[in-house]
Amino acid sequence: MNKLFLIITLFTMNSCFSQNLFSKKNQVKKFDFQGHRGCRGLMPENTIPAMIKAIDLGVTTLEMDVVVTKDKKIILSHEPWFGHEISTKPDGTFFDEKTEKSFPIFKMNYEEVKLYDVGMKPHPRFPDQQKLAMFKPLLSDLLDAVADYLKKNKLPNVQFNIETKSTIEGDNIFHPKPDEFVDLLMKVIIEKQIEEQVIIQSFDFRTLQYLHIKFPLIKTAMLIEDSDHRGLEQQILSLGFIPTIYSPHFSLITKKLIKECHQKKIKIIPWTVNEKKEIMKLKNWGVDGIISDYPNLFQ
Repeated sequence: MNKLFLIITLFTMNSCFSQNLFSKKNQVKKFDFQGHRGCRGLMPENTIPAMIKAIDLGVTTLEMDVVVTKDKKIILSHEPWFGHEISTKPDGTFFDEKTEKSFPIFKMNYEEVKLYDVGMKPHPRFPDQQKLAMFKPLLSDLLDAVADYLKKNKLPNVQFNIETKSTIEGDNIFHPKPDEFVDLLMKVIIEKQIEEQVIIQSFDFRTLQYLHIKFPLIKTAMLIEDSDHRGLEQQILSLGFIPTIYSPHFSLITKKLIKECHQKKIKIIPWTVNEKKEIMKLKNWGVDGIISDYPNLFQ
């Protein structure tokens, strides 16, 4: 009887140990495939169809940018104005680079914003992008559309990597100050009950600093320009806390940098990697994810 009990006990312990190893192994191997602005290489950027297409291509995270309208709506847009590469005026004419900043979204109510098309103009850098008549969507509408699509198709949840588009020079001109910006954004996130699925990223560290103080449970990603060569230690010192994710331009990635991030328990997810060979190289080096305009390359 004692012998049988011992055998059962050892078998149970071994089974639990194996399950723990398997769980940890899966956790280590889990890789974050992020669709940049949905899938900018294939569909109009920061639109609902771009996000749905990215889901179909198997991304684990939808990357997007948000700005604020005059009537305090959070909408998807890479620039806080109508970028000349993608935008068409209500009269059918195009913007040019010299005048695009003359149309700040922060000075327009959302009903006016919807009059401008951002899906039909041929993109000079993404010739394979499908053209669709599109306006900049509300973040809340995008979240609803994604939730409905996932439920309808019995797909697993995705994460949302949301970038706040702000600069010190743009305060109260192109966007509200960081505290108001973050509060407006978090209001939508909390209303939709997706706090655990959200990452807030920014080049503007003020945004992340305010978020870290007021909403400390929200995951953060520190974006780093390719021109920023201060190094990880100095960048973290400038931020003032350890972020969840370190997200530099892919040209800055080295094996040493990956090791430094992992030693600090920080995930490292570079942007924006648009060649299959580079994606595979960085993945083999040990990055935790990839942000790409072409999620089809992940396949």
